[in-house]
Amino acid sequence: MSRIASTALATTGLLGGYATGRATKKRPLAAVVLGAAGVGAFLLWKKDAGTGKAVALASAYLGGFGASHPLAKKIGAWPAVNTVTAGVALLSLVLGGSKKKAEELS
Repeated sequence: MSRIASTALATTGLLGGYATGRATKKRPLAAVVLGAAGVGAFLLWKKDAGTGKAVALASAYLGGFGASHPLAKKIGAWPAVNTVTAGVALLSLVLGGSKKKAEELS
């Protein structure tokens, strides 16, 4: 279930952050949404998939945010945000799964 929750948080952060910034014209408020959801997703990824995958997924999250800006100049703002969000969501679903605990392996 946490795989779904972390993916939902990441999706909310990217889509919600952009929507907040666009609606309010306040970039700091958009950053709060992006940051809070990103931290929440990272903590779930770390718990479920381990630190290494959590760092990789957080990097994809932040990289997607950064990549959406130049991509928006080519395909438009919402298509760019939707594209990077879909990519991060897919990665989260694939990599953000449960790690095996030592007790379960024996």
